[in-house]
Amino acid sequence: MLLNVKNNAASSAETLARLEAEAIHILREIVAQAANPVILFSGGKDSICLLRLMQKAFWPAPFPVPLLHIDTGHNFDEVIEFRDKRAKELNAKLFVKTVEEAIEKGIAKPIPGVISRNRLQSPTLLAALAEGMYDAAIGGARRDEEKARAKERIFSFRDRFGQWQPRKQRPELWNLYNARVNLGENVRVFPLSNWTELDIWSYIESEKLEVPSIYFSHQREVFMRYGQWLPVNDIEPKLPHEESKILPIRVRTIGDIICTGCVVSEASSVSQVISEIAKSTVTERESRADDLGSETAMEDRKKEGYF
Repeated sequence: MLLNVKNNAASSAETLARLEAEAIHILREIVAQAANPVILFSGGKDSICLLRLMQKAFWPAPFPVPLLHIDTGHNFDEVIEFRDKRAKELNAKLFVKTVEEAIEKGIAKPIPGVISRNRLQSPTLLAALAEGMYDAAIGGARRDEEKARAKERIFSFRDRFGQWQPRKQRPELWNLYNARVNLGENVRVFPLSNWTELDIWSYIESEKLEVPSIYFSHQREVFMRYGQWLPVNDIEPKLPHEESKILPIRVRTIGDIICTGCVVSEASSVSQVISEIAKSTVTERESRADDLGSETAMEDRKKEGYF
């Protein structure tokens, strides 16, 4: 594992160069080994960096891998617009599989009274991988995000049921990766495993990458729930006793609009975001309401086939 040495602001150029070289090596390995890989692209900051790394890994060849988004239907409009725009800029094939369609087909089954569609993403993703016959799904998850993700290998093996078992993962000695799978199995590949949130934003600054506007300070109506500011929305309206306010906020990590926590912030540029993150004492996933309520919430979802 790479050691990231931080200064008081952005990650050093040397650190970013090492991380970039490692990620490019991983991307070349999976494209060489897999028969039909796909990139999971949500329009979020991590997958934005992933697309730039894939560009660099195979430049000047055309973008070599299709994009796949599992759309819950509970999205921020700004992110969906950015997703479509970026795919078009890269001239990359973008496949969107919706939870709504999976529900109609009986692939995903809603739980009565539960509005969140997080659990429904897993069967939708597994069906999409099977339909596309993808043997490798490349994602932007990082080990610093959450303790279950810290258990991941870079090439994370999934069985024919799409399930992840921490004790059945393959060793990755000397940067050697094994993508061999049988029919119906796949690997999830995480080239950004050794990156941190600060590394991501430093890379965005270094590469001058565009990101969705909600990552920067803007005025939005929010209300307090679970100890977090959540956006007012039409999908899960606030309760009568929950008072809303219009505040200058931004998001650190993007999920469904009903569970993405907002942080009060005046950071309106990449450099200001970097300075803010360098001073933060909480992880970005702590602003996601879907991770609350159980210490094993993420691990349980990963075992079911989640990203």
